[in-house]
Amino acid sequence: MKTKGALIWEFNQPWQIEEIEIGDPRKHEVKVQLEAAGMCHSDHHLVTGGIPMMGFPVLGGHEGAGKVIEVGEAVEDLAVGDHVVLSFIPSCGKCRSCQAGLRNLCDLGALLLAGTSVTDGSFRIQARGQDVYPMALLGTFSPYMVVHESSVVKIDPSIPFEVACLVGCGVTTGYGSAVRTADIRPGDDVAIIGLGGVGISALQGAVHAGARYIFTVDPVPWKREQALKFGATHAYATIEEATAACAEITWGGMAKKVIVTVGEVHGEEVDSWMGITAKAGTCVLTAMGSLTENQATLNLSMLSLLQKNLQGTIFGGGNPHYDIPHLLSMYQVGKLNLDDMVTRQYRLDEINEGYQDMLAGRNIRGIIRYTDADR
Repeated sequence: MKTKGALIWEFNQPWQIEEIEIGDPRKHEVKVQLEAAGMCHSDHHLVTGGIPMMGFPVLGGHEGAGKVIEVGEAVEDLAVGDHVVLSFIPSCGKCRSCQAGLRNLCDLGALLLAGTSVTDGSFRIQARGQDVYPMALLGTFSPYMVVHESSVVKIDPSIPFEVACLVGCGVTTGYGSAVRTADIRPGDDVAIIGLGGVGISALQGAVHAGARYIFTVDPVPWKREQALKFGATHAYATIEEATAACAEITWGGMAKKVIVTVGEVHGEEVDSWMGITAKAGTCVLTAMGSLTENQATLNLSMLSLLQKNLQGTIFGGGNPHYDIPHLLSMYQVGKLNLDDMVTRQYRLDEINEGYQDMLAGRNIRGIIRYTDADR
């Protein structure tokens, strides 16, 4: 079928809305009509080259929610009409990683940057007669997609698509970074660096886990105001201000758990995040840097002498097929605030404006809401 999609053809160029052609679902695949797509910072890394796909053009987007409109051979757990969220990491449940309880590290994730079908290694999307590389095997910056069933999670049809799409990456990643990877316990003091969609989700996780003080850091005043509304106890413009205040308020104890959710990690900043981390505390790097950057500033003596931990995480360290419905069930009963995380909705042809707003700090999360005009 022919539809539209937001593509990039080279680094540091705007998204272009163009006609694309999507194949029919094959074995273990489904076709999904997207209703909403989240605009995550990771897709901007595609533009800058921080996350280099294996080739161009690239179809962006890895947060999305919609309806199944066609199923391929051997698909057992999904049917036409099901409401679904797309998981940005596939989770087969069968590989060694999945069997070890690391479903966020499913071996199918090795194909994320390759852009080829899990089913048979072929390309499923074309534009201008060329193969297209979909972000995270998805490409939610198009109103239709064909995707492997391991990337599809069935959800309650009563949940609005514009909030459901957020749990395909940002909410699950941030919340899980707090409650799973950082393992925040009641009474822990916590610092969260960066207050976009992932950071606000980590903040909500810290609140639910029973954190005592939650120190948040972001240079944008509006985001700091939002953090206080979502449950932060303190908000600062810089890590230096936060570190000094944390030392005073905790009598030198510092933050037992630190979660870094900035838009882009730079190696020279790592030691400042470790500086606000308590003795025997854990600093969780949820945010990503460029795949080409491999240098970090870190006082190794203090790392050892104060027995600190520096921990990476992806997708919140959880199980997307469990966590996505679980978090949405919390939303349904008012325990997770997703509505106020959606700052603005955009049309597909407004995608560049949406990313300008994100980079300027005007959004917690912008989403693309698809209409008939986009299809």
